[in-house]
Order: sequence, then structure tokens, then C-alpha cells
Amino acid sequence: MDGELERRPDRSRLRISDAERHRVAEILREAAGDGRIDLTELDQRLEATYAARTYGDLVPITHDLPAHRDPVASPAPAPATAPVDTRTQRRFAILSGVDRSGVWTVPEHLTILCLMGGANLDLRQATFAAREVVITVNAFMGGASIIVGPHTHVVVEGIGVMGGYSGPSGLVDAVLDESSPTVRIKGVAVWGGVSVERKQMPGPGRGKRLDRA
Repeated sequence: MDGELERRPDRSRLRISDAERHRVAEILREAAGDGRIDLTELDQRLEATYAARTYGDLVPITHDLPAHRDPVASPAPAPATAPVDTRTQRRFAILSGVDRSGVWTVPEHLTILCLMGGANLDLRQATFAAREVVITVNAFMGGASIIVGPHTHVVVEGIGVMGGYSGPSGLVDAVLDESSPTVRIKGVAVWGGVSVERKQMPGPGRGKRLDRA
């Protein structure tokens, strides 16, 4: 029996999968929605989540958070400062560019105007303000590139006039379940294009945040 215990691997040292990182990220997003952690701490913990390699790395990230909602919800206290608007945001790429990547918050409604400019949105490490978010990209002689991870459900509803919307494409298959967020992509592309590509989650050390809007 003692020999069997010695041969049993230490679970804390076992490698984790992208799906397990995704489940921890959902716990963090739920905790932020409940007011248990603020947006700054959410960003920090998400960065640690996607950099984690073993089960032991994940333990301190959620050790002080419940895995599920409490059965009785208590009224949340009023925030000391005005929170960032996660419902509706607008960005403009007019003869310029909009780049978002790494850990950032996708609002419930994000509208981007690409007028002879471009937008690059990497959603793989992003946190979503709602279970379903809508990204409206209106491209006029411009375009946008959107990257999603395996666990994100994508619905493309854009209209192309001498242009078009495509995707999600890529060599990575979708891995979806009931916790998968939905990204709905709308808009009009005139002499322009909007493409969606599905990729693996980035490795540790990647994912810097940029925003030139």
C-alpha cells in the first residue's frame, strides 16, 4: 500500500488544459459580476489563469472565491467610484487602427467604424461583460480581423457590399459547452472585409494590451 501511495502522482503538479483555464476564467468573471473582485483584480487573476501550467498554479487564483453563486443574493453596496461602462462602447479607425489583445473586457455592445482603417481584436484572453456580446463592425474601404479561442461560439450576421464577412476559419476546432460565451458579429462592409479566425489560446508571456483608438 505504501509503495502504491508513493507512485501516485501529485495532482498539484499535473499539467492543465485550455478547457480548465477557461472554467477558472468563468469563475472569475462570475465573481466580478457579483462584486467580489474589481476589474483591476479580475485582469490580474485572468493573466495568472492563462499563464498557469499546473493545477497547483490555479489554486491560489480562486482559493478565496466560491465556485458557484450563493443561493441567496445580497444587495451589492454602491461602488466608491464610477465603474467602466461595460454595456456600450464605440471605437473609430479612421485612417488609423484599433488594436485590442491580451486581457481586456469586451462590452455587451461594441461598435467599430473602420473608414480607410483597420481593427484587430483578439478575444482569446478577454473577459465578456455578458454571456452574449454583439460586435458591430462597419467597414468602408477598410477592414477588421477578429480572433477567438476554441471555447467561444461565433455568429456572423454582417452584410457585404463589394466586400464581405467570413469565418470563423482556422485549423482549430470549436470546443463548446453550456459555459461558452457567444460573440455575435454584425455590420456592413463596403469595399472592405471582416474576417473571424479561431486559434489556440496564447501561451505564457503573450497577450500584451494595446489600444490606439
